[in-house]
Amino acid sequence: MKLNYKRTLLVGMAFFLISAFWQAYDAIIPLILTNHFGLPQTASGAVMSIDNVLAVFMLPIFGAISDKVNTKLGKRTPFILIGTIVAVVAFVALTLIDNYQLARMETFSFMPDVSELSDPEVRAWMAERMWSLTVENPLPLVGFIATLLVVLIAMATFRSPAVALMPDVTVKPLRSKANAIINLAGTAGGILVLALGIVFATSKKLYMSYTGYVIAVVAIMLTGLVIFLLCVKEKKWAAEMEEESARLGIDAVADSDGQTVTKGKLSRPELVSLLLILASVALWYIGYNSITSKYSVYATNILGFDYNLTLIIAQAAAIISYIPVGIISSKVGRRKTILFGVAILATAFFAGHFITPDVPSFIMYPIFILAGIGWASINVNSFPMVVELARGGDVGKYTGYYYTASMAAQIVAPILSGLLYDLIGMRNVFFLFGAAFVVFSFITMFFVKHGDSKPIEKKSVLESLDAGDD
Repeated sequence: MKLNYKRTLLVGMAFFLISAFWQAYDAIIPLILTNHFGLPQTASGAVMSIDNVLAVFMLPIFGAISDKVNTKLGKRTPFILIGTIVAVVAFVALTLIDNYQLARMETFSFMPDVSELSDPEVRAWMAERMWSLTVENPLPLVGFIATLLVVLIAMATFRSPAVALMPDVTVKPLRSKANAIINLAGTAGGILVLALGIVFATSKKLYMSYTGYVIAVVAIMLTGLVIFLLCVKEKKWAAEMEEESARLGIDAVADSDGQTVTKGKLSRPELVSLLLILASVALWYIGYNSITSKYSVYATNILGFDYNLTLIIAQAAAIISYIPVGIISSKVGRRKTILFGVAILATAFFAGHFITPDVPSFIMYPIFILAGIGWASINVNSFPMVVELARGGDVGKYTGYYYTASMAAQIVAPILSGLLYDLIGMRNVFFLFGAAFVVFSFITMFFVKHGDSKPIEKKSVLESLDAGDD
């Protein structure tokens, strides 16, 4: 029993385009809201949480709906195709509305030059002027948020189906390794977008038009979609997985009509473990998202660093880590690997607190390398632990549970952290907030007893496969 790496990588192209979008979204949307519309951090954080509010309701619904869909393209592919097309069109339209807001700056009688914009007081003064434009005519902001809703709804319709496709075509014992490849594809999409950020200098031009940048991002997304549509044979590969699972005695089996059936319900200890895993997911996502959703603002406005380069370093560290982490987790278990990753991530965030504008930017690089390794160790194993507890045809529903936890957490993260930034100061609490919630997740994860993977014993492959499904 071996993982088909090529097939898994092709399935990962859906996550590739999703990650490319979210990397661009997290980078430029808070900058647009803060710099172009002049919103305070709390209001900006509220807008940044809209996608998570939508996701809490939409991801489990569309995950469950896709479990029951049966088309020529399969269960998940139709959602990926339609959702991507709508999202990319609306994403480009979003930048055109932003361009209109920027054009209104021509009414200013005085504009600071580029060198002056590095001064926090000058930036604050400009934010007040941009907010005055927004108050004078709020229609651009209303149009921006309305179009943003279209983008986010489109993305929410296919995230659960896209992620559920991996366990659809992969037998349970191989899902951590497969998830490592999926995350590898997603990280590659994120790095490409970060590289575009360097090319377009998104961290240096506070009042630039993002249309060209977003068109380039959309081109990357559509490339991923085309590769996915041409190469992924969802129905064929899912049928082969069901046949292999039935042959090996794993609980995802097919009935006489070829439909997946379930085998039993969760026991009480399994249900407790599921809830603890979901609580852990929520906690570490509060910590992680509080950093990623505002790091472009923190690095640009507080530290004066190029956020693109430091994030690329973190992504590169994650890419290097994904496959080794998948292999290690198959040997020592998913839970232990996650606990290791949580400890590393918390350490990295705590160390980040001591980086000041006077410290050379390269000092941030090892911190982000640690963060990348820690997040890879968590991310590769957490989703497989959830779907390990799923029964056959419920994979999409359990995928929805996972994203409900992560997205609910990300509703809290930008609002709560943004409130603290306004009250205490971004510099004082940015990294400490993230570190604290990651530490909390260590506690809940420590008590998880089910959903882990176990080594396959050579003496009895079938027995070890059954043991891995606890």
